[in-house]
Amino acid sequence: MYSSSPADAPVVREPLHAPLAHLVRGGVVEGIHYGSVVVLGADGRVEFQLGDIEAAFYPRSAVKPLQAVAMLRAGLPLDGDLLSLAAASHSGEERHLAGTRRILELAGLTEDDLRNVPDMPFDPVVRDAWVREGRMPSRLAQNCSGKHAAMLWTAKLNGWTLEDYLDPAHPLQQAIQEIVEDLTGQRVARVTVDGCGAPLFSISLHGLARALARITSAAPGTPEAEVADAMREHAEMASGSGRDVAALMRSVPGLLAKDGFEGVQVAALPDGRAIAVKIADGANRARIPVAAAALARAGVDPGLLTEFAGEPLLGGGEPVGSVRVVRALDPVPFTACA
Repeated sequence: MYSSSPADAPVVREPLHAPLAHLVRGGVVEGIHYGSVVVLGADGRVEFQLGDIEAAFYPRSAVKPLQAVAMLRAGLPLDGDLLSLAAASHSGEERHLAGTRRILELAGLTEDDLRNVPDMPFDPVVRDAWVREGRMPSRLAQNCSGKHAAMLWTAKLNGWTLEDYLDPAHPLQQAIQEIVEDLTGQRVARVTVDGCGAPLFSISLHGLARALARITSAAPGTPEAEVADAMREHAEMASGSGRDVAALMRSVPGLLAKDGFEGVQVAALPDGRAIAVKIADGANRARIPVAAAALARAGVDPGLLTEFAGEPLLGGGEPVGSVRVVRALDPVPFTACA
């Protein structure tokens, strides 16, 4: 454990977000994405920040690596691609469905035991194929099914009830909250329900970055290191083919990255350098460019990040502008170390 007494919970308030990215069309700023960003050095200190990194917020699926660590600590015997899937916001590809079925089979359970919300696959290409084939929403296809299957197996291994495994008062969810507080170093401010039906814990952006840094810099053989290794080695299982977060992990050696709905991104390197981003309006088009700029601020070679600089804005089918991070996020001179 990192701390026997986590700090107080972050304050619940309207976040004091700052401009992070501009939509520039034809040389004119057409729109502004507000949000917050934090960069941590290898020593855990805040090296850069914009916006409000201490207000309570919901990390959404960016908290999944922490949930996976908690399940390993509670005895979940997963590794490799299936452990990556347990921490995934997957695209609903056949490998993701097959992996979730495998976790359920290992637990002696079936899809009927899942309590996540039925949905279509997250990936638009896969979803369109489902529609053409007349397939209906399912709990297996929903992007959090791997996590839910792992939660069920963890509960069964510990002799906990299964039908109410999503109740915040359930021993499984209490164990997860304890580890979230352990890794972030702060108490949870509020508990609500995520889109998939699982409990969602409110922490700070600073706390989220600190937690992922602790996961990536943990000693080999620990649950934290096992989760980091599994997600990095099986990036497409933790996300999907063509997903930007998988491409980011492939581009930057040793990087662990996890996205979350509503414009959340967290990433960390093995030496403990970490970044976390929250886009106030939840826009994906700003999430990755801001995260890439933050990683450059953290000392990652900008040459590894060029493909994540921002998507073009089109006019008549032709590029007429782009999403550009604000000048405050431009990297300072540094010696590349990743």
